[in-house]
Amino acid sequence: MPNNVTSLKQVRQRSVNISAAVFLVPAILVLIVFIAYPIIDSFALSTVKWNGISPNKVFVGLENWTELVKDNFFWQAFRNNVIVMFVSLLTQGVLAMVLATFLDITGKKGLVFKIVWFLPYLISSVAIGILFKFALDANFGIFASTAKLFGGGSVDLLGNPQKALVTVIGVISWQYTPFYMLLYLAAYGTIPVELYEAASIDGATRGQYFWKVSLPLLRPTIISGATVSIIGSLKYFDLVYVMTGGGPGSSTELMATLMYKTSFVKQNFGYGAAVAGGMFILITLIALLTVYTLNRKAEEL
Repeated sequence: MPNNVTSLKQVRQRSVNISAAVFLVPAILVLIVFIAYPIIDSFALSTVKWNGISPNKVFVGLENWTELVKDNFFWQAFRNNVIVMFVSLLTQGVLAMVLATFLDITGKKGLVFKIVWFLPYLISSVAIGILFKFALDANFGIFASTAKLFGGGSVDLLGNPQKALVTVIGVISWQYTPFYMLLYLAAYGTIPVELYEAASIDGATRGQYFWKVSLPLLRPTIISGATVSIIGSLKYFDLVYVMTGGGPGSSTELMATLMYKTSFVKQNFGYGAAVAGGMFILITLIALLTVYTLNRKAEEL
C-alpha cells in the first residue's frame, strides 16, 4: 500500500512538472528571443565598427568601450539622467501621494478628479511632446504670449540651457504622476477600514493616522513605485527627443537620445551599441542598489 501511494504521488508530481513546462516554455522562448538575444547581440555589436548598411563589419575589440569611458558627452547624458531620476522621484512621488490621499479621503465624491487627473497618462508621450513644444514656443507659446500681453519679452524655456532640463522634467512629472497616484490609491484600498475607525476612536487626527498607520502600510508600494520611477527615468527617450532633441547643446541630452543619434543619425552602430551597453550596465547597477537599500531600510523599520 505505501508503495502504491508513493507511486501515485510521483505520477502526480510528474504530471504537474510536465504541465508547468508546457506553460513556461513559450514565455521562456519570448524572453530569449526578445530580451536575452538582443542584449547579447548588442554587446557583440559594440566590438565592431559598422554603419548599419555595409555588409562588412570591422572588428575593433574594446575600442568603442574605451572611447565610451572617455566620452564627456556620454557622462553629461548620464548626469542629466541622474538629475531627471532624482527630481522626478521627488516630484512624482510626493505629488502622487498627495493626490492619492485626497482621493482616498473623498471616496466616490472625488471620481471626477480621479478621471481628470489620470488623463495625462493616457496621452501618447510623442503627442505630449509635440503639444508642449508648441505651448512653450519662445514666440507663440502660452508663457511667451502671456508675457507679451503684459508688456514683457519672450519666454524661452526650451531654448535656454539653464531652464530646458527643468522644463522637460516638469512635463515628464505632469505625464507620469497619475500612474503613481493610481498605484498608491490602489494600495490605500488594501488598508482595512477598521484601522481608521479604531484610530478615530482613539482620538487620532487624519494627519496622525496618515503618518502612523497609512504610510507604514504603504511602504512596500512606495518602494515598488520608486524602483519603477528610477528605472524609467534612466531609460527615458521619446518625450525628450520630441521636445528638445537633446538640446540646446547637450543640456537635455539623455543616454537614450545619445544612443539614438549616434546609431541612426551618425550611423555609427558599433559605438551606439556601446552606449546602449553602458546604459544597460548603469541602469542595472543603480536599480539593484536602489532595491537593496530600500528593502534594507524597510527591514530596519
